[in-house]
Amino acid sequence: MPFDVRLPIGLLFLAIGGILGAFGLMGDRAVLEAHSAGLNIDLIWGSTLALFGALMVLMAVIARRRAPPED
Repeated sequence: MPFDVRLPIGLLFLAIGGILGAFGLMGDRAVLEAHSAGLNIDLIWGSTLALFGALMVLMAVIARRRAPPED
């Protein structure tokens, strides 16, 4: 099977999303109230990036399972 770029890209997005989401969970509530109208942008985008990364990894795994065996 040829190299599938979805796996490393998905892992990269998962890692970045996890880091950003963790940063959002540890953020100061007073800063959120003052700068972003109470929205935790880091947590929102971190979870979005992690979800996209998980989707890419899932598509890579499904494609690997569906590929015909090499001789």
